[in-house]
Amino acid sequence: MSDTYIIEVGSQAAGIVVRDPRGYRFFAATHRFNPLEGRLFRNAREAERAARLLLEGGRIAA
Repeated sequence: MSDTYIIEVGSQAAGIVVRDPRGYRFFAATHRFNPLEGRLFRNAREAERAARLLLEGGRIAA
């Protein structure tokens, strides 16, 4: 399993997630994805879902 993943939504780079001892930490690629900056996710797929929801105008759970 990789330690770093690039997260893209459509053709737009959202950020990267980096494995840490508690999960995967998100680092935003653009200001649009700053609400996810520093958040911890269980896996890269969960981070991708959150980025997609944010881009579509959905609410991100705290």
